[in-house]
Amino acid sequence: MASEIRDINLAPSGEQKIEWVKRNCDLLRTLEAEFEKTKPFAGKKIALSVHLEAKTAYLCKVLKAGGAEMYVTGSNPLSTQDDVAAALVKAGLEVHAWYDCNEEEYDHHIREVLKIGPNIIIDDGGDLVNMMHTEFTELIPGVIGGCEETTTGIIRLENMNRDGKLKFPMVRVNNAQCKHFFDNRYGTGQSVWDGINRTTNLIVAGKIVVVAGYGWCGKGTAMRAKGLGARVIVTEIDPVKAIEAVMDGFDVMPMKDAARLGDFFVTVTGCDKVIDEEDFMEMKDGAILCNAGHFDCEIDMARLREIAVSSKEMRKNIKGYTLSNGNTLCVLGEGRLVNLACGDGHPAEIMDMSFAIQALSAKYLCEHADSLTEKLIDVPEEVDRDVAKRKLDFLGKKIDVLTAEQHKYLYGN
Repeated sequence: MASEIRDINLAPSGEQKIEWVKRNCDLLRTLEAEFEKTKPFAGKKIALSVHLEAKTAYLCKVLKAGGAEMYVTGSNPLSTQDDVAAALVKAGLEVHAWYDCNEEEYDHHIREVLKIGPNIIIDDGGDLVNMMHTEFTELIPGVIGGCEETTTGIIRLENMNRDGKLKFPMVRVNNAQCKHFFDNRYGTGQSVWDGINRTTNLIVAGKIVVVAGYGWCGKGTAMRAKGLGARVIVTEIDPVKAIEAVMDGFDVMPMKDAARLGDFFVTVTGCDKVIDEEDFMEMKDGAILCNAGHFDCEIDMARLREIAVSSKEMRKNIKGYTLSNGNTLCVLGEGRLVNLACGDGHPAEIMDMSFAIQALSAKYLCEHADSLTEKLIDVPEEVDRDVAKRKLDFLGKKIDVLTAEQHKYLYGN
């Protein structure tokens, strides 16, 4: 089966990006060297759907070094970088993805990486797993299991498992401490504002930023906005998280009240229609709207397009929608993931930890294929701690170790 990408001639640029990532990903570099010797994925086919940029590409090369046959696609129509896809094809991987694909093309690319009959699935958002269960059920017996990268995908998996529809084990990579503590908080926090600032070229200091959702991604987004000098409002449905936001120094109110105040709006909830028609009509002229959740439904883009009296491209990756009240709302990246649609995603050092968890979780699935009974699996604690210890070593930091007496005091043995 041939790869489907935009242009193989873009490969040199992609190779340069991947080399830069490799230089700054100590954990993955170490795993690549280990995997080249041990070949934990020898004879295995891995289907991967993750935002296809340089960090993901290096993960793919690490898995290939471990003996895997890699079949790769993107997990968002606007997050694939065509030069990176070309570089992977040149390196001998099969890739089906390109930037700005339409819905039909996106689904086609997922089908192409599934029809090869994968043994391991690495997913980001759940589209691979969903299509495997709906269109490729005859291939399910060959699947050892898979790994899910993000909160939205885990929600989908938990719903499938609750309904008895999940047919093979999936590791909840996002639930690992070395994933959500750092990737979701510091990675999202920095990359969201990288994307916003690069795209708008507007000042944040002195503005009002409304962050919808105060999970780990929301915490990071709000924290970075505060650091840039913004006044931050958080909207929430969870009273505990709302109190946490207040004690972290942020105002809290319903979106209906925040809508008329905000200069920037960032949704990061995993839910749909978090900002709706009623909110649109309350917003200031020139309000900036963007989304940092996985799917493009948190801002009700379908309704915004319907009620807009006109729309136009105002700058690359910024579309203005003029409403009947004369106000124009500026949406970044078509309401898709702003840090990837308008930027390069999370910093390399952050994804080094997340993708190390991915790689080691996939290895765990292969090693325990005959003994896995649960359909939803947490990342084993030893994997989480191994990644943390390795990362500390690369950071040049050391920690204390319990004495035998202290261990006995705490644990009784």
